[in-house]
Amino acid sequence: MTTAASAQRLLSLLPAIYREDELIGRVLRPFEAVLTELEQGIEDIDRHLDPAHAPDEFLPWLSSWVAFTLRAHLKPTELSDFLAQVVPLYRRRGTRQNLQDLLRIFTKGEPTVEESTTEANHFHVTVRLPTGSPEEHQRQGVIARALIELEKPAHTSYDMELLFPSMQIGKSSQIGVDTLIGTGPGT
Repeated sequence: MTTAASAQRLLSLLPAIYREDELIGRVLRPFEAVLTELEQGIEDIDRHLDPAHAPDEFLPWLSSWVAFTLRAHLKPTELSDFLAQVVPLYRRRGTRQNLQDLLRIFTKGEPTVEESTTEANHFHVTVRLPTGSPEEHQRQGVIARALIELEKPAHTSYDMELLFPSMQIGKSSQIGVDTLIGTGPGT
């Protein structure tokens, strides 16, 4: 919409006596520009509230709406996928299945949660992580502990075990990166 046309739109909303004054049209132009931008923002608000269509820079704010502030450094597509699932997950908060689902989403591992048969209000979490660097496995362990602390019922205790692929010749080992044969340089 051109500036003249937009000013005409505002003028058309005024009583007839004011529509005839050219000065009022010039005064309304800056207001119309601001209002047009605001109207466009309001028209697009549904896009911002849908995690699948929200701009990447809007996703952290959207995650604050669902009270989830765990800093897992997710990629925008991963955060978008999580936000689309989080509300149904909240319905099951405090359950074994919910904890397993959250751990699966955030660690990219395969978690199992088992209640202790010998100790009341205690459970054991095992997370089988995919191949990755030791730093990545450590980071995933920190994320897993934070999630468990966030989601577990207050009166419970737990222990956690991280399992990750170890050296398998021809499968997941890289000599010089995560595997050393013989003595290292300088020894």
